[in-house]
Amino acid sequence: MSKRNGHRGVIAASVLATMAASALIAPAQAQTLDRVKTSTALKLGYDPDARPFSFNSEQGRPDGYAVALCNKIADSLRAQLNLSKLDVEWVPLSGDAKTTAIESGAADLVCGAEPVTLTRRKLVSFSIPIFPSGTGALLSASSPLALREVLQYGEPTSRPVWRGSPARTILEHKTFSSIAGTTSESWLTDRIKTFQLAATATPVNNYQQGIERVLDGSSAVLFGDMPVLMDAAARSDNSGNLIVLQRHFTYEPLGLELARGDEDFRLAVDRALSQTYAAQDFRTFFTTWFGPPDEATVTFFQQTALPE
Repeated sequence: MSKRNGHRGVIAASVLATMAASALIAPAQAQTLDRVKTSTALKLGYDPDARPFSFNSEQGRPDGYAVALCNKIADSLRAQLNLSKLDVEWVPLSGDAKTTAIESGAADLVCGAEPVTLTRRKLVSFSIPIFPSGTGALLSASSPLALREVLQYGEPTSRPVWRGSPARTILEHKTFSSIAGTTSESWLTDRIKTFQLAATATPVNNYQQGIERVLDGSSAVLFGDMPVLMDAAARSDNSGNLIVLQRHFTYEPLGLELARGDEDFRLAVDRALSQTYAAQDFRTFFTTWFGPPDEATVTFFQQTALPE
């Protein structure tokens, strides 16, 4: 064999080895639709403690707004793939399991209330938004009016004569809570640091714990996802003693998580969501979980739905 042919053989072998290695490291999730069509099964992850987006019903079945959307996605996939049946496996996720569900292959789609962030997009991809969320604030009904006004409007309606900013004076020496590990926690920490407030940020593990701190006075305010705050307050035994301010401190659209690089599956999911948003009965569907939508919410979904 000539040296030239020998070199060609080495190069060809190298190319083949590289292609084989690439195939081995390609994520299994990248062929989600092929796998679903072959197995006629779809794995949907959900958080059992994320009302009203996902939770276990009294019958022990997954329920909630995001769960209902994912059921519509499953119906749409069944039609898109021309399947006579599609078995849906609901996988309960919480804590670290929810964070790694897509990467580990535990779920094909996470049906929850996850903010679409650049940091998270390094690891997973997202559907089109399913809800126009953001950070909200929950207080005790007995909290000082001035505190509520500062949070709602940026300053108290009556401006007493004293040194310094009235808003700053009202916010200082307070303890504020947020849900640990969420964007609300990082937002609160950043606000205290930016404005150099003499205030304390105390994270809590869940919304119930945060509400208890507000009710017993150990925290002045609980910051968290607006729709979850509203639902948690409404279901609390002390709902009459709680107030959720009608103000978004941040804008954080929520989406469904799926594997990065799987554009065919993402397209199928986005098609199903767009068709759901454009349907005549979507207002009724939305009302089931959040009450009648206002015009801003209706506009959000009209603008989010993608045309064919």
